[in-house]
Amino acid sequence: MTSTNSFLRKTLRISGFAAIASLCIASSFAQDEAEEEGPTPAWTDLTDSERRDVMAFAEDYKMFMASAKTELSFVVEAIKVARAAGFRELTEDSNIRPGARFYDINRDRTLSLIVIGSESHMEGFRVVGAHVDSPRLELKGRPLYEMEGFALFQTYRHGGIKNYQWVNLPLALVGHVDKKDGTRVSISVGLDPDDPIFVIPDLSPHVDQDYRERMNRDVIMGEELDPLIASIPDENNSVSNAVLTYLADEYDIEEEDLVSAELVLVPAMAPRDVGFDRSMMAIYGQDDKLSSYTALRAILEQKSPEHTSIAFLVDNEEVGNVNNTGARSTYLVDLMSQLIYRQRGDDYSDYDLRIALRNTKVVSSDVNPGVHPSYPGVWEAGNAPRLGYGVNLKLYGGGFNANSEYIAWNRAYLDDA
Repeated sequence: MTSTNSFLRKTLRISGFAAIASLCIASSFAQDEAEEEGPTPAWTDLTDSERRDVMAFAEDYKMFMASAKTELSFVVEAIKVARAAGFRELTEDSNIRPGARFYDINRDRTLSLIVIGSESHMEGFRVVGAHVDSPRLELKGRPLYEMEGFALFQTYRHGGIKNYQWVNLPLALVGHVDKKDGTRVSISVGLDPDDPIFVIPDLSPHVDQDYRERMNRDVIMGEELDPLIASIPDENNSVSNAVLTYLADEYDIEEEDLVSAELVLVPAMAPRDVGFDRSMMAIYGQDDKLSSYTALRAILEQKSPEHTSIAFLVDNEEVGNVNNTGARSTYLVDLMSQLIYRQRGDDYSDYDLRIALRNTKVVSSDVNPGVHPSYPGVWEAGNAPRLGYGVNLKLYGGGFNANSEYIAWNRAYLDDA
C-alpha cells in the first residue's frame, strides 16, 4: 500500500490496537466455538513487547478519558494533545502547504484535525468520523425543585440509556453556564476525589414490594432519574433556596441563569482496569470516545500524506446527528470548501467542491457490542463480533451498508494494517 490512504490505515490499525483491551469495542467476524479452525484472540499473536505496547496505549487512553467526560471536555483535551504534536488552529493566515497540521473547532463541541496532503484537494479527502458525545443525563431549563425535605434536579436523557443503570451510581455534575452578560461559568463537581457526588437513590428493598410488579422497562422511569443535591434547609426551612444561595456564593449565578446552561450528569468513577490480567477497561463514554481517541492518535502519526486527512470528531450522534454541531450540519462540507478555496484562490467554484466530495473516502468509526458470555444467544454466531479479535466491519442492511467495492477496499487495508 502507498501512503495515499495511510491515515485510514493508521486509524484501522490503532482501532484494532485499542479493541484488544477495551471492554466496549467489538471485533472480527466470529465462528461457531465448536469449530476447530477459526479466528483466535489477538492476544495470542502478540509478542511480549507488543503486549507492553498495548498496555501502554491503554494507560494513555485511561488518563485521557479521566478528563474527557463530555464532548466539551473531549475537545479541550484533544486540542492539548494536538498542540503538543504540532497542530495549530486553522485561521485565514494559515499556510496551507503539504504536511501542515491544523485543527478547527465548531462551537467548542466538534473538532476537526487536519494534515494537508501533497495532492490537490479536488482529488478528495480521507476522513475518519467518530462522535464525542455519549449517553448521559442533562439538566432541564428549570431543574431545581424540592420534595420531602430534599433538593433535586429535574433531568432528561441524552441518547439511549438503561434507566436502572443510573440509580445508586456516583454522579458528577459538569458543564458550564452562559450568562446574559456574555460571561461563561464552568462547573465541575464530583470528579475530584475530595468533591461531593450526586446520586439518584433507589428504594430500599424493605419498602419496594409494590414497585417490583413493574415491567422491566419501567423499573426506573425517566421522571424518576432526579438526583439528590442537598438536604440542609436555610433559615426559612427551604432546601432549594439554600442551594440557590450556594450557587450564588460559589459561582455567581442565579436560578434564571440555569436556562442557558449546559450542565450534565455523568458517572463520577475514574477509568479502571477489569480482570486479574487487566485485559479489559471499564470507562464511561467509550461509545464513541474510544473511536474518537483512536482517530486522534492516528492523525497525530500522520506526516506527509498524499490526500489531505481529516479526523472529524463530532457532537450529537446520540440524538440523531442534529443541531449545528452534529454530522447533519454543513460544518464538514464548509471546512472542505474553505480548504479547497485556500488552495485554488479565485479559481474556486462550487463545482470544485462537488468533485472533491465525489473523490473523498470516509470511514465512520463507532463501537459495537461484542458477544456477551452470559447472553450469547443474542448474537448470530457466524457474524458475531468478539472482544479482542480486532476491528469489526459493521454491515447494517436496510440501505445503510457501504457499497461492496468500498467494503473490499477497506478489507484490503485491514489485511495490511
